[in-house]
Amino acid sequence: MNNERILWVDDEIEMLKPHIIFIQSKGYGIETVTNGHDAIEMCKEKEYDLIFLDENMPGLTGLETLTRIKDIRPNVPIVMITKSEEENIMDMAIGQKIADYLIKPVNPKQILLSIKKHLHKNEIIAEVTNTGYQQNFSKIGLQINDSLTVDDWKEVYRQLTYWELELEATNSSMNEVLKMQKAEANNMFARFVSKNYISWINDPDNRPVMSQDIMKKYVFPHLDNGEKVFLIVLDNFRYDQWRTLSSEISEYFSSDEDLYFSILPTATQYARNAIFSGLYPAQIAKMFPELWVDEDEEEGKNLNEEPLIGTLLERYRRKNSFTYNKIYDSNGADKIIPQIKSMKDVDLNVIVINFIDMMSHARTESKMIRELASSEAAYRSITKSWFIHSSVKELFAEISKLGGTVILTTDHGSIKVSNPIKVVGDRNTNTNLRYKLGKNLGYNPKEVFEIKDPAKAQLPSPNVSTSYIFASGSDFFAYPNNYNYYVSYFKDTFQHGGISMEEMIVPVITLTSKNKN
Repeated sequence: MNNERILWVDDEIEMLKPHIIFIQSKGYGIETVTNGHDAIEMCKEKEYDLIFLDENMPGLTGLETLTRIKDIRPNVPIVMITKSEEENIMDMAIGQKIADYLIKPVNPKQILLSIKKHLHKNEIIAEVTNTGYQQNFSKIGLQINDSLTVDDWKEVYRQLTYWELELEATNSSMNEVLKMQKAEANNMFARFVSKNYISWINDPDNRPVMSQDIMKKYVFPHLDNGEKVFLIVLDNFRYDQWRTLSSEISEYFSSDEDLYFSILPTATQYARNAIFSGLYPAQIAKMFPELWVDEDEEEGKNLNEEPLIGTLLERYRRKNSFTYNKIYDSNGADKIIPQIKSMKDVDLNVIVINFIDMMSHARTESKMIRELASSEAAYRSITKSWFIHSSVKELFAEISKLGGTVILTTDHGSIKVSNPIKVVGDRNTNTNLRYKLGKNLGYNPKEVFEIKDPAKAQLPSPNVSTSYIFASGSDFFAYPNNYNYYVSYFKDTFQHGGISMEEMIVPVITLTSKNKN
């Protein structure tokens, strides 16, 4: 016998006895009344888990009864049953937030399905989802072990992200299993990157699409077709966050999804400057020294993005007009929205949105934000809430009205770190937790990916003896001095700069306006 209480309100309840007997045979208890007044009194005395309500009753109508019951029990799901298919009655019922709408004559299996839908939906979804992941667990494990190419790793990451989003609503042990499988995947991915990264840099014909390729591969072809293009870069935007926002953006755009590989370090100074210049960091430093800022300089590291875009267009002898804007918050978006219409006459409009990166850093520094984004699921939820309630969604809506093409991408992602690795450096060593560069760094070579010759990775070398090291998986670098405090402060924070699927395999989405003629 199930513990749920069900109330069925219908003036012809005697004719529904076979239905009631069938539902009772499935273990459900049903109480019945024949009019709205009795239903209201019953709801005053008891709480019900589900109510079936006839719309066409003498005396107090179903819609009137619905309103009165909602005043008493606002959260109880009510399924309206009616002979009428008139649109205005449906609209009125839906407007009063009914849970479902059934047209007479109903059969017992329809009623049972409705009960399961409203009383056991979460358990059924959880069970089906858990079973689905269990059935795919071994397949994904084989994919992880057999992944020898860039496309293999993209598919592994897509699969793991899909199941992470599917399982996040459940509290089963499968969530922990997925975490362990994802950690295993990141360990294997780090080996893959460590083995291939230098060859990627030096063999452009046999490497994945990387940061410096974004403009040439995804933006220029649309400009060549005479399209007006918006390049929107959401700083620190992960693939799982894109999957979470995609339903909101689909209101205005159809999307063509792809993934590319961020360069190392997966940090704004390197990866985003590479996007806008079409060059590796060492090439920027050599060709445009006035536009590159070394790690040990106090100047902002991303103040030269607009002139870097200019150098890229000039190098390719492109005559395209362009604008550049950077948004830090809703006020910034509010200021740009009125300008959107005038941007339709510009070939390329570049917009950088920094909120997600700011949220990631705020989570490290603020106990309140750390509580709000205590897990991966919460981190995604905050991202979606921000998008829905900020002016950025309105920005996308306004751009869609112009009928242009949007390339939505990011410079890198981030990963939640938990495992400290000791590293020793001098006072000039950079502060990032996922990568270090400097001279005379002290570390365990087995725990990091090291680049002793930065030139081979097209990385700047402030000193002759500069080397780079990168953390992988959920590792982060910690100094021996004040070690325990340092570890407790940064453990379980979201960081970037190193090697992980979350940081390196990032989305690049081509959005086509649904208002496009």
